[in-house]
Formats: sequence, C-alpha cells, structure tokens
Amino acid sequence: MKTTVFERNVPQAAVVSHALEGAAHRPFWIDDLKDSATHYPRLDGDAAADLVIIGGGYTGLWTALRAKERDPGRTVILLEAEHVAWAASGRNGGFCEASLTHGHENGKNRWPDELEILDRLGMENLDRMEEAVQKYGMECDWERTGELNVAVEPHQVAWLQEDDSPGSVYLDQEAVRGEVNSPTYLAGRWHKDSVAMVHPYKLGLELARVATELGVVIHEGTRVRELKDHEDGVTVVTERGNVEAGHVVLGTNVFPSLLKRNQLMTVPVYDYALMTEPLSAEQLESIGWTKRQGIGDMANQFHYYRITKDHRILFGGYDALYFRGRRVDQRHEYQPATWERIASHFFTTFPQLEGVKFTHKWAGPIDSSTQFCAFFGTARKGRVAYAAGFTGLGVGATAFAADVLLDLLAGLDTERTRVEMVRKRPLPFPPEPLASLGINLTRWSMDRADHNQGKRNLILKALDAVGLGFDS
Repeated sequence: MKTTVFERNVPQAAVVSHALEGAAHRPFWIDDLKDSATHYPRLDGDAAADLVIIGGGYTGLWTALRAKERDPGRTVILLEAEHVAWAASGRNGGFCEASLTHGHENGKNRWPDELEILDRLGMENLDRMEEAVQKYGMECDWERTGELNVAVEPHQVAWLQEDDSPGSVYLDQEAVRGEVNSPTYLAGRWHKDSVAMVHPYKLGLELARVATELGVVIHEGTRVRELKDHEDGVTVVTERGNVEAGHVVLGTNVFPSLLKRNQLMTVPVYDYALMTEPLSAEQLESIGWTKRQGIGDMANQFHYYRITKDHRILFGGYDALYFRGRRVDQRHEYQPATWERIASHFFTTFPQLEGVKFTHKWAGPIDSSTQFCAFFGTARKGRVAYAAGFTGLGVGATAFAADVLLDLLAGLDTERTRVEMVRKRPLPFPPEPLASLGINLTRWSMDRADHNQGKRNLILKALDAVGLGFDS
C-alpha cells in the first residue's frame, strides 16, 4: 500500500515530544475566557413559558434569539445541564460554513434536484448570521475569510479542478503556496465568501448575552429528565423543578435524546485538536497566510486548521474515533497517541515552524448522522421540535436550524420546511454491536482509500449505493 505525504515526511519524535510538553488538556477557547464568562442561575422551583428550549449550545441559543426577534412578547426559558456553550459549541474549530449539507459534494449526491436551493439558503443563512453579529455587536472575532481546500496527494488535484462549487477559485501549486507556504500543497480551491472564522466560545457567550437582553431566561446547571404531555402543552421535568411549556425545542445534539424515536439517529464521534502558542513575526512571515483563510485538506481522514486573532494555529482532525456503546464519556477525550499523530502532521505541513509549542490539547464528541448533516422533525402533536446530527458543521447550520424549528412549531409552510433535507429523516444507525463494527469498518475503508489514490473499496461503494457514503 502506498504511503501518504504525512507518512513520507515524519518529523523526529523529539520535535513532537517537545512541542506537546506542558500542553494543557482543556479547550483553548473556553480556557481563554474562563475568568470573564457570564454564569446564569439554576432553576429554583416550578416555572412556565410559551417556549422552553433544552440545550445551551448554538442550536438552543440561536433558537432563543430568533424566537424573541419573531415575537418579542413570547416568554422563553432556556435550560442547560452544564454551562452555556461548554460542549461542541465551545470547543470546535470555529469554521462557520454556509453549507447546510456538509459540503457541496455531499449535497449533490443526496439532494441534486434541490442543491441550488440549499446552496442559496446556506449563503442567506450565513449572511443573516453576519448581520446579527454586527447588529448586536457580538464580539466573537468574526472574519469572513473563506476556506482553502488543499490537495496534498496527486490524485486530489483533479478533484479540486473538477469542483463546481459556486464562488470558488482554483489555485495551482504556485498560487496556493503563495497563499499559504506549505511544501505539502499541490493545488487548492479557495471558497472566498462561503466561510467565516469565529472564536466559537465567544460566539456562544455572545448569543447568550443577546438572548437575555431580548428577554430570554437562561438557567444553567439544570438537567432535564423527561418530557410529559399535558392538555395545553408539555411539562419539562428537571431535577430542580417542572416547567410548563406551550412548545419545546430540543437542542441536545450529541447527548442522549429525550425522544425515543431519536435514540439511534446519532452517534458520538470524537474529534481531537491542538493549539499552538502565538507565532512570532518571523514565524508568521515564513508561512504567509496573510488572508487568514480556514484550511482543510482533501483526504477522507482530513485535517482542518486556522489562525486565530492572536496568531496561534489550531490544528485538528484526521483521527475521528467512535467508541463502542454510544456513550459520551470524558475518558474518550484523552488520547495521547492521537495528539502525537496530529502534532507530527502539523510539522509535516509546516516544517519551518519546528520548535513551536502547543499550549492546549483537547477533544469532544460530534453528533454524527447517517446523512452527515442535520435532520429535523416534530413530536408530541407538533409541540416539540428537534434538530440534531450536524456532524461537525453546526457552527453555521444551527442558525438555519433555529428558523426551521420555529417554522415547524408555528406550522408554517416555508421554503426552508419544504426541502427534502428537512422533510425526510435519514436512516438510523444500527444498535450495538453492529454500529461499532460498521463505523470502524467504514473508517478503515476510508483510510485505505486515502492510501490508494482515493479509490473506494466495495464497502464504501456499497454505502454509496444505499445513500450512506461520506463525501464532503
């Protein structure tokens, strides 16, 4: 089997060991604001609201904000088991993409007749997010820099040349290395306007600030146990009291669903990342990257990376691990071998940065669905709406989801609710042990494809044939 560029150019173990020495095992973004984050009180006794939102991540926060924009008089309570934006919303890479379908190719393969509509809705959603950031003065390091997809193996160059994503520009080897100086780059495609970079935890905290200023009541440290129907709505049962709700939105994402019908719809896949110390002026000059695009390579096991406001580099991806049993467990976040592998790939990408140290290493579970993007629906006679399964692209798609959920609860027939992606549920994952066997066999097959000029084996071809193939 052929080797990839990251295996052909392995840095010395001492370089990796030195770089990881002393790195804190916690998300950089949250650590960056640990002394300035606002905390909200726990629920204390029973309450009531027109709309109760369960989950204080992006889905819940955008829904709260949009709900008050639509109807300022509506009473809204948001319940969060831990702290606002502490999970995926506070520890992702900060890529806020217009795509609602986890990339143009995934959308084209699944909903070809609606792709133009989905692409337009995605761009409109990103524009509305930017308008909200500006309107409410959200300080979240928003930069509409776009994303650079790079080929690091010869067979990937043709993929970039054939890419028909709207608003993108192909870059040959000289041009792409003129943008960002890595010896691994063979070509690139710059999606100039369809991605913004953000500080993800700041965005979560700012959404909470704006929502509360609009009248939303947020309770942290309030875990919801179950939902019970009553004549006029739904009772949200928590460990600290009951909340009577006219309508409920579920934004629990990767965590176990409160609805039995959704318990097999997602699996937690763990993603890992590193953050460097701030780069010096000389180090910055050695890599270029003056336009500060987000970057992702074209492999199945891909890397994503970006540069922060204070000139650090976040470098993550490649290993996406599923652990048998579907459980979200903090023990899964500690994977020294994975961080060593990511660090090694970092120095293969940027050998001129040898000597740079990582200050943070962390991980978190992604709510993965079989269609690799969000699914939607209602329950309890239309009084409960849900969205989940964003599969790593939730920074932007959650704002779209908020509008879909509010449309569904209101019984509105809109362009958003008419698209097939919203109307139809994807296939569920099988129960264990089939889920573990299938997911890890797929991961093995994708790794083999990366080592075989991108050629998909019989397993991947079979998944493609039944609509379960991954191609973003």
